[in-house]
This record gives sequence, C-alpha cells and structure tokens, in this order.
Amino acid sequence: MSLKAVATASLAVFGALSLAAAISLVGLTSYLHRTTEELGDAVDGVRIAEQLEVDLLTLIRLPNPMLRLPSDTDRSLAETEDSIRGHLAEARRQAQSEQERALLAEAEQAITFYLLKREEARGLPAEQLPQVLGPPLEAALQALDRLVEFNVKEAHLAQARAGRWDRLANIGGIGVAALLVLGGAGLLLWMRRFVFRPLFDISLSMRRFGGGRKRTRAPEQGPAELRDMARTFNEMANSLARQQEDQLTFLAGVAHDLRNPLSALKMSAALVTSGRPLTEERMQKTMALVRRQVARLDRMVGDLLDATRIEAGRFELQLEERDARELVREVAELYQGGSSQDFQVRLPEEPVPLSCDPTRIEQVLHNLVSNALKYSPTGSRVDLIVAREGDEAVLSVVDRGIGISAEEMRHLFMPFQRAVRAREKAPGVGIGLSVARRIVEAHGGRIEVDSRPGVGSTFRVRLPVSHAAAHPPEARPEVPTPDHVH
Repeated sequence: MSLKAVATASLAVFGALSLAAAISLVGLTSYLHRTTEELGDAVDGVRIAEQLEVDLLTLIRLPNPMLRLPSDTDRSLAETEDSIRGHLAEARRQAQSEQERALLAEAEQAITFYLLKREEARGLPAEQLPQVLGPPLEAALQALDRLVEFNVKEAHLAQARAGRWDRLANIGGIGVAALLVLGGAGLLLWMRRFVFRPLFDISLSMRRFGGGRKRTRAPEQGPAELRDMARTFNEMANSLARQQEDQLTFLAGVAHDLRNPLSALKMSAALVTSGRPLTEERMQKTMALVRRQVARLDRMVGDLLDATRIEAGRFELQLEERDARELVREVAELYQGGSSQDFQVRLPEEPVPLSCDPTRIEQVLHNLVSNALKYSPTGSRVDLIVAREGDEAVLSVVDRGIGISAEEMRHLFMPFQRAVRAREKAPGVGIGLSVARRIVEAHGGRIEVDSRPGVGSTFRVRLPVSHAAAHPPEARPEVPTPDHVH
C-alpha cells in the first residue's frame, strides 16, 4: 500500500464529509429560513384576521353612542371601513396557499355582505339593528376565526417541521463529527503501526549502521515509499560493503604485487652483495632484472597515483609532439629478451605523429603489454603493432592468451574488476585498464577490445593523429623563413 494513496484517500474522505456537512448546513439554514418565513406569514395572517375582527367589533359600536368606547372617540365610521379594506388587501397579499386564499375569500365575502347589510340598515331603529346585522356579523367573525385557526395550524406545522429538521441536523452533525473523530483516530493508529514504526526502524538501522554495525539492514515493510527508502538504504549498505571488500582485495593485491618485484630486487641485491665473483654476463642479467622490477614497481605506483588523481579530478596531461613509433620502441626495450613469450614489434616506415603526454601513453602501453605477457602461455607470441588508419594512430597489442568472455567484457574497464580466469592466472588489483582507458579518453581517443576465451585478445588504442607534426623534425622539409628555421 502506498502512503500517498492512503493520504489521498483519507483527504478525499475527510473532504467529502466536510463538504457534505457544509452542504447540509447550507440546506438546513435555507430550510429554517423558509420555515421562519412561513411561521412569520402565519403569525401575520393571525394578526390581520384578529385586526379585522377588532375592526368589525369596532364598527358595530360606532352607530350607537352608548356602545362606543373611549378608544373610539377619535375614530370615525369611514376610517374603520378604510381599515377593514386595508387589512383585507394586506391579507390577500399575505396569503400563500390555495386553502388560505379560499378561506380569505370566504371571510372577505362575509365581511362585504355584512357591510352591505349595514348600508341597508341605515335609518332603522337601534332596537332592530341586532336582528338585522347580527347574523352577517356572526358569519364574518366565524370566517375570520377559521382563517385564524388555519394560520395557527400552519404556524404549528412550520414549528413542528423546524423542530424535526433541527433534530435531524443534530443527529447528522453528531454523526459527521463521530465519523471524523473515528476516521482521524483510525488514520493515526494506522500511521503509528504502518508508517511511524517502520520509519523508526529505518532510522534505528541507519544509526546502527553509522555506529559501525555494518551488517545492519533496514526492514522493508510498511507503505511503498518506506519500503523504497529501506530498499535504497540496504542497497547503499550492500554497495558500501562491496566497496569495502574491493578495498581489502585491492590492498591485498597491491601487497602481493609489491612483494613479487621486491622479492626479486632482494634476491638480486643479495646476489650482488654476496661477495662471490660474478661474470659480466651474469651481472648484466641481474641488472636487467633489477631494471625490469624497478620499472614494474614504478608502473604500479604510477597506476595507483593516477587512479587517485582521476578520482580527485586532478588528472593533467603534459602534451608534446612525438612519433608513436618512438614511444613503442621505448616500451618494447623493457620487454624484449626478458620474457618467456615471443614478443614482436611491427612498426610502419612512415612516422605516426601524436600530440600526447608521452609518459602517459607509455604507461598505457606498459599496462597492455604486461597484461598480454602475464596472461599468455609460455612460448606464445605477443605482438605490439603501430599503424595509421586515416586520421587515427592505432597501437595494437595482440596476444594468444586466456581471452575474455563477453560477460566479463562489460566490466573490463571498471576499477578493481578482474576476470575470473585472470584472477586464477595471476594476481593483480584491477586498476591498470581503468587508468589506461581514462588516459586514452583524456587524449581524445578510445580503446577497443576483441577477445575470445582460449584464443586470445587484441587491444587497440586509437588516438587522433597530430596534423601540426605531420613530419618528424628530421624529415620535415625546410620552410623558408627570415631566420631559416628548420
């Protein structure tokens, strides 16, 4: 399970609940507002109906001074009738439902009939007025009472609906709050078990690893992101462990490789200082052996220093104009006559000019030639060939040795990597080819390898030809200058 997916789903659920609560709150508020308006309309309907009843009762007292109240002294018959008409108009505007409008129409009809009867009863004796006006007045008042009852009932219904929705809102609010609390608590518990605990385990593993317990690995558990983090840490720890093993192997190889030439030098020194007479031929052979072992030591130390400079980014070249044939001759002199293989050198007749660091190119050739001799059986042939192909100088080292498989070829130029058969055949640390490739690439060239196990290998160093030195100094034609420089 992904932490991102859980967080997204949780946010979506909480957001949906919050949105639903907000929408419900807005809907409830709108409904309560409508209910309040309905309740207000019902109360206004009751007020208007009761005001009409008061007007009718006031109207019946006005013709008889004996029935007039002190509050009626400033109110005329016309004003009372205008008030009745005004309240009827207001009631018509206030009526909302068909039933209320029907009741209002019935009351208005009864009031109009009563007012008509009053007009007809003008001039009648006061004793006859109750008999004439009593029934229509009673009918009008009853119609108004029905209108009042209807509005009171509507008010009660609106109040009941508001109460019911208020209870539903309370239940819904409590439910949403409970869901949010339970969801938050569940998310915290899940995160504690599946996020925080694996995270603490990874942190503890890192602290232990940093404290020197190099075999510590982080548990790959929890969400996908934490598993990836733990896997990355474990891969880094494994890589560091491999690097440490490579370093130990490297140190062991360096010690072994240094011991061999040192042993040879020790034996040569013991032979020279033994006091026994040595023939000139024996002395020359001994000194040639010393020279080769010293050159081998120098080459090994140079490889180590160059590998360090390359990794530190302080590798520099001292470029000179040289003939590739001269460089190859200088390298070949160290191996001809001193090896158990048939070492042959083939050079072209024409110069092969290079703009290079001669020390570095010789270092590359030393590595390739020494490897060819080291991994070739006794009596086999090793060729060092110089050729020119277009704008490239090609320096080839061809052996008939153990060869390299296609699988091993992919790691051939990696530091501290050696083929299995190469490790079985001869000791070494595995940095020579890596340094050689970096040197050649720094010159703008490349190294190519063709190899078959049991058949042999061919290493080709391709370097750009120097056009500024197309002719060696001794063969370059004269160029007329004021000073006649050759």
